[in-house]
Amino acid sequence: MQPQLPIDVDPETGVWTTDALPMLYVPRHFFTNNHVAVEEALGREAYEEILYKAGYKSAYHWCDKEAQLHDISGMAVFEHYLKRLSQRGWGLFSILEADPATASARIALRHSSFVLQQPEKSGKLCYMFAGWFAGAMDWVNDTTPAGKGKGAPRAQSKEVQCAAEGHDHCGFEVSPIAR
Repeated sequence: MQPQLPIDVDPETGVWTTDALPMLYVPRHFFTNNHVAVEEALGREAYEEILYKAGYKSAYHWCDKEAQLHDISGMAVFEHYLKRLSQRGWGLFSILEADPATASARIALRHSSFVLQQPEKSGKLCYMFAGWFAGAMDWVNDTTPAGKGKGAPRAQSKEVQCAAEGHDHCGFEVSPIAR
């Protein structure tokens, strides 16, 4: 994968944009240290819930903007999302399987930034990403003919395994929310 991203820097404001969205560029250790500090202050459970909701909302928004910018739709947007996440240093994401009609998917993450930055830690370190996949899946279902107005199930997502537990990759499952 060629990690070539279009990065534009406004010479007057210093604002970086990629795909017409304002971006921040920070070192991995800086982001991870802040992430861990907030987790310690709030507690893992509370922080995980906050990140899930914020990540869901952000992924949904991102998919909407990218679909318009690149004139793509459906699962092509979800795939583009994972490609861009991979190009931005979070790790290498891939879809193992996906069925938007049932709000289901399995996603693998190799070389997670959280695992690489915290080699001394074990457990599920990559929970921050879970809401992202549910938000992207719901965007797909809300914007495609198969999902629009047909009562497509809403998605939920969770980290089911982490490389920090000794697995060769981190894994996420997207599944329908029981009604």
